[in-house]
Amino acid sequence: MKTFYTVLILLLLGAGGVFAQQRYVPSAENLKNRAEFQDMKFGVFIHWGIYSMMADGEWILNNKNINYKEYAKLAQGFYPSKFDAAKWVSDVKAAGAKYICITSRHHDGFSMFGTKQSPYNIVDATPFKRDVIKELADECHKQGIKLHFYYSLLDWGRTDYNPLGRTGKGVGRTDMGNWASYYQFMLNQLTELLTNYGEIGAIWFDGQWDQPSDFDWKLRDIYDHIHSIQPGCLVINNHHLAPIEGEDAQTFEKDLPGHNTTGFSADAEIGQLPLETCETMNNSWGYNITDLKYKSEKELIHYLVKTAGNNANLLMNVGPRPNGTFPDIAIERYMAMGDWLKQYGETIYGTRGGLVGPHDWGVTTQKGNTLYVHVLNLADNALYLPLGDKKVRSAKTFIGKKTVKYTDVPGGAVLQFDKAPDETDYVVQVELK
Repeated sequence: MKTFYTVLILLLLGAGGVFAQQRYVPSAENLKNRAEFQDMKFGVFIHWGIYSMMADGEWILNNKNINYKEYAKLAQGFYPSKFDAAKWVSDVKAAGAKYICITSRHHDGFSMFGTKQSPYNIVDATPFKRDVIKELADECHKQGIKLHFYYSLLDWGRTDYNPLGRTGKGVGRTDMGNWASYYQFMLNQLTELLTNYGEIGAIWFDGQWDQPSDFDWKLRDIYDHIHSIQPGCLVINNHHLAPIEGEDAQTFEKDLPGHNTTGFSADAEIGQLPLETCETMNNSWGYNITDLKYKSEKELIHYLVKTAGNNANLLMNVGPRPNGTFPDIAIERYMAMGDWLKQYGETIYGTRGGLVGPHDWGVTTQKGNTLYVHVLNLADNALYLPLGDKKVRSAKTFIGKKTVKYTDVPGGAVLQFDKAPDETDYVVQVELK
């Protein structure tokens, strides 16, 4: 019996660590920001750093096994003379996007803001000497665009990112420091980002996948630190897993929620948090001079609509050139999306995934009893909507408000068209009883 109680006490003591950290309860401000985040529906992702000078994507240090000390010398020539924060934000607004997420520090370890934690940053290490993140933050606040910060959990250049993960092993690091130092470095940088740049919409983490699944990143402590400074700031982590305690939204890399066409989302079970999909406009995140495989205007609009129909936001990426400008074709694509949203924004902004789930023919979005039926791919002149016990009050085209005939059938209704829709997105506005 004594042995039993001894074991029981040991088990309880061991469990103490589990219960020591209280369950995360988001603040009222945080919950409000979550809802606003869901309403925004469209954001612009910006991958920018000294890697843009090599015009071969943001992973070039790792992919080419460049010595990290030689790579760091790129900073000495980084001078984005055409960077204009006001134009960036104006272009984002013209695209119809409501928020920006920019790389404050990527895996190469170079900070794009004026950090005091390391001289390896755009203010201290480059001849440009300007804090582009500060200029962008000021302009976002001025023009009413929310600003999110991408922040890498891994670092291919710092020796105290130790133990090394599965990437960055060939960049020449031999002297290895202490993980506790790196952890404190991250906390200090996050403090700077959350105190020196005004209200921040979200911290968007990446790189957790670099270490084994049992590695202790102390994420909950990091999340609590963020919320202690700005309770309303959302925590998003691109870890390709189900949400964990302390996070406020769930992102999916290059896939719609619940899909796994790219292999990133095999373990990404959909949680109960607001959803987001991040995607590239071509095949690259950072500037890649040879990658001209840009998605067409129609493909991008369809992706935006499908993302909304899957109850998620779309975070569409651009990789600026080293001179600080967006590629011309990226601007063209963003403007096309903006023009479309000027007409159809009501069917996207502020909506949630509709009563009728995604199908091959398209998706639905919804506000209250108004169901927006987005017909993207239909070869017939009739469309069955499985509405369950809901009944249709009226149906009309969103553009032109022309009556659309429908027939009530068991379990739903059938919309009837004069011909098979052939528009980029044929939207029918259905009012439900």
